[in-house]
Amino acid sequence: MRHYYLIIFLLFMPFLAIASEQTPPALLLAKVYKQNNQLAEYWVSEKLDGVRAYWNGNEFISRQGHIIHTPKWFIKNLPTIKLDGELWLGRTRFDELSGRVRKKVYVDSDWLDIKYMIFDLPDSNEIFTQRLKQLEKIIYNINEKHIRLIKQSKVSSHNALMKKLDKLVVLGAEGLMLHRGSSFYKSGRHDDLLKLKRYFDAEAIVIKHIEGKGKFKGMLGSMLVETKGKIRFKIGSGFSLKERKKPPEIGAEITYKYFGLTSKGTPRFASYLRVRKKH
Repeated sequence: MRHYYLIIFLLFMPFLAIASEQTPPALLLAKVYKQNNQLAEYWVSEKLDGVRAYWNGNEFISRQGHIIHTPKWFIKNLPTIKLDGELWLGRTRFDELSGRVRKKVYVDSDWLDIKYMIFDLPDSNEIFTQRLKQLEKIIYNINEKHIRLIKQSKVSSHNALMKKLDKLVVLGAEGLMLHRGSSFYKSGRHDDLLKLKRYFDAEAIVIKHIEGKGKFKGMLGSMLVETKGKIRFKIGSGFSLKERKKPPEIGAEITYKYFGLTSKGTPRFASYLRVRKKH
């Protein structure tokens, strides 16, 4: 009899796994901003350090296609139409946010100060400027403090854009997003959506831990990492004391920031940001 139940469980196990995953949504993705003389065509907003959350009309789906489990009160007034946005806890709080929203079983209190910041309407046939007007009406009707529209504005020049960036970065912001007002929503990377940061970021695999010296003796001093392009280099900054005592495991994929490339193609002033979560 036990074998009978085991066989039934094994037959249905794939369907149980599917219940926690969806097909990754076809999202509009950003290219990197380069000095642009057509800035008047773009709406500008803060680039939030949050978790991308696609509302499919019934539940939140992550960029990778995983269901984000939420309390019923958080989503009860969301419409049945599709929405694109980010779950956000505040500037410089990405790690804390990620730990909360990626739980298989949500904790109600974790969601009390999380906001869903909406920035697009995927199924609309209107251009982005008109989609913003549609979103304003939708969010007004939802009338929930944790459901908000990301503030959009215009800038007059590249210099004004960089001043806006610097002002927000000082306050802890990650950067800016630029969205062409005349564009339609379409999946993939396009010049219709641009991101602007004071630094670049990328991923690499941890190859080796290197012990520190002086105040970091007995802890992580730096680590050797390797990019997808097989370029190896060391990262020795950006770690908290806790992370130096218990660094990312060998084989882990990490995100680092850097400020351009050297003549040899290695990242300049590379600094650790976080372990890249797969879920």
